[in-house]
Amino acid sequence: PRVCVVGSGPAGFYTAQHILKHHGGALVDIYEKLPVPFGLVRFGVAPDHPEVKNVINTFTQTAHSERCTYHGNVTVGRDVTVPELQQAYHAVVLSYGAEDNRVLGIPGENLPGVYTARAFVGWYNGLPENRDLKPDLSCETALILGHGNVALDIARILLSPLQLLRKTDITDSSLAALACSKVKRVWLVGRRGPLQVAFTIKELREMINLPGARAILDPADFTGLESAIKDAPRPRKRLTELMIKTALEKPVGMQAAAAGAAAPREWGLKFQRSPQEVLPSADGRRARGIRMALTCLEGSGDSAKAIPTGDVEDLECGLVLSSIGYRSLPLDPAVPFDSQRGVIPNSSGRVEGVPGLYCSGWVKRGPTGVIITTMNDSFDTAQSVLEDLQGGVLDISPSREGFGFVENILRSRGVRPVSFSDWEKIDAAEVARGKAAGKPREKIVDPEEMLRIIGH
Repeated sequence: PRVCVVGSGPAGFYTAQHILKHHGGALVDIYEKLPVPFGLVRFGVAPDHPEVKNVINTFTQTAHSERCTYHGNVTVGRDVTVPELQQAYHAVVLSYGAEDNRVLGIPGENLPGVYTARAFVGWYNGLPENRDLKPDLSCETALILGHGNVALDIARILLSPLQLLRKTDITDSSLAALACSKVKRVWLVGRRGPLQVAFTIKELREMINLPGARAILDPADFTGLESAIKDAPRPRKRLTELMIKTALEKPVGMQAAAAGAAAPREWGLKFQRSPQEVLPSADGRRARGIRMALTCLEGSGDSAKAIPTGDVEDLECGLVLSSIGYRSLPLDPAVPFDSQRGVIPNSSGRVEGVPGLYCSGWVKRGPTGVIITTMNDSFDTAQSVLEDLQGGVLDISPSREGFGFVENILRSRGVRPVSFSDWEKIDAAEVARGKAAGKPREKIVDPEEMLRIIGH
């Protein structure tokens, strides 16, 4: 059987890995729109979390299997359609992730000084489409909307001492911009309360221990929570206890400040505030703050809803980053898509109403969870493919040409795919440039330059 996987992030690679491991004869082709593989492992994971990127070694092993082939620089839906892939393969798995972001839907959202978390993370991680972002870091206060791990990542990058970032694979241009940054205070604002934050304890602890930055948590926000978390699941309990402990501690930075040292950088959590509008500066040319509706919670736990109380509060800030979630987009008119939920309707990864078509990762279940969540989810989809192969749901008697068929289509449309060994040349160039600067790698951010390196 010939199987095609669209997308070379964790979902794509884990799906391919599982199929190759449990079916001795399957041939898997992975398609990726960028010349370079690995999706959010390369472009989403924070530069100061190198250990999370170790899964790249596993993915590279999969790509080196003689039954697996990588075709980069191919945009499915434009260079080749999904129905064309279905003609070439017995099974097609869509694992292309979430390449858009949810919008706030409030006035002033498009003012200069307002950025999505997705674009900002893409900028410091070298995602080609965000390389020209040039965020304005000339203000003292930044405000991040959202209480997830991505929000904490951004706060940490904004406040980290430069010597910590210099040793990472953060891009050269973003490092230069951060070196000139005036930001010294970051607020992370959420619509709900401390019991609903989506970040995890590891990320929170890292933020609390960040050198040269102090946490500002208001003890009043945590009144009565000790009793409320008695029966909560252990991760939620430990996370809340850490916030309470941090709120009650006297900041260490105070003695230094009293001794006349420069005021430290600081960050804090604000709860039960929902953005109503971004406030423009006097000349209307940029953001100067954000108007928040104060909320009260209805219900409890994860299902609690934030209801506006009618009161508002203005927060001054020159930089607004909205970290309220990524969003998948429809890929091809031939593929059903639930635009309300931003997913492909499916059951166990089988796309509803289209036999032989599957999905895995964020486009299957929505943009939540960490790499391990995506791994399990992709194994689940791969298992569906294997069951359908074994149960005769997928007819493999007609032979399919696989890439041979697709290659003719791409050639006729002037598209030149990039192989995995091409990627390894780009990889070697990045590592060599990084070595010169004492970094693990210096990412190449321009796809044209990537293609030049491999002589395309």
